[in-house]
Amino acid sequence: MSTPPDQPASPLERRSSGEPHVPGLLRTAAAYAWRIIAVGIVVHVAFSVLGQFHRVAVAVFLGLVITAVLRPVAGLLARFMPRPLAVAAAIVGGAVLVIGALALVGETAADQRSGLEKEFVTGIDRIERQLEEPPFRLPPDAFDDLQSRIGKLLSSHRSTLISTALSGASRLLEVLTVLALAVFCAVFFTYSGDRQWQWVCDQLQDGARRQVTVAGRAAWRTFTGYTHGILLVAATNAVLVGIALFALGVPLAMPLALLEFLAAFIPLIGSPIALAIAAVVALASKGAVIALVVVALIVVIGQIEGHLLHPLVMSWAVRLHPVVVALAVVGGAVAAGVIGAVVAVPLVAVVWSVYQALRGRADGPE
Repeated sequence: MSTPPDQPASPLERRSSGEPHVPGLLRTAAAYAWRIIAVGIVVHVAFSVLGQFHRVAVAVFLGLVITAVLRPVAGLLARFMPRPLAVAAAIVGGAVLVIGALALVGETAADQRSGLEKEFVTGIDRIERQLEEPPFRLPPDAFDDLQSRIGKLLSSHRSTLISTALSGASRLLEVLTVLALAVFCAVFFTYSGDRQWQWVCDQLQDGARRQVTVAGRAAWRTFTGYTHGILLVAATNAVLVGIALFALGVPLAMPLALLEFLAAFIPLIGSPIALAIAAVVALASKGAVIALVVVALIVVIGQIEGHLLHPLVMSWAVRLHPVVVALAVVGGAVAAGVIGAVVAVPLVAVVWSVYQALRGRADGPE
């Protein structure tokens, strides 16, 4: 009696025909494996292409960040004036606010420069004397030898330093170009971003259009929620650090608070690095006791950020486990440096929210 054509052959028939028996678990694993490899190849190619146009990608990302921040402001102003004027007012107001903050920080640092030089020289001499005493007992000429070696190293690598400075000038031009492109994109995203997205969706077929619409709404909701949340967390950290450093008498309190604000955009590791720099400044200017207080401040700010701000502010927008956040930050930093560390968490959050939205649409009623 022969086996019907619509039924698979039995293991006995496969063995009699010479075909090797493959367990079902291995077949399933192989099916998943080649699909995972295919997806990995596509992701690698996509990131390779983005790597070739990373400046454009960074400009678009910054444009989306600016749009997420200023679009609600432009919508509020549009109730009292024409929308083009509202968008222009929001963009110009944001630029004035940022430039004013940077100018205030620069003026503060310039005013304190003369006093800082004396404080740092005195502080370094004090640190040298402490290291010469027990329990370190360093020889008195250790730092003199170190200074001479640093001087020889700088003189021997003078050409390299000059070329690095020149490349830094070219990098500054690239940064200004990226910022200009980001603002240009933000203007049109803020003014007519919904119409641009609708045009993209209209180019698709009906089934794909519905899925892309759902995915786009989920992605933008998560991205704007993350942007607003991380801004609130960064501003809170900067205010707390600025008040603490000012109360302790640490110089450059305002620039260090601005550094803390910028570093907070890198979750988990940004704030400790910024506060470590503040601890070094406190050690050189105010001594070991104030530096230890700043180190304690690192712990306190980390506890407030990890157990209060992130759960309250970010949980409704970014539902990611801390392990996932840590892996995303480290992976982004390894792949693309500081930019990758900043972009990694919102990218992972957006991908996860899109997956959940599409899965909920597939599981729910049509």
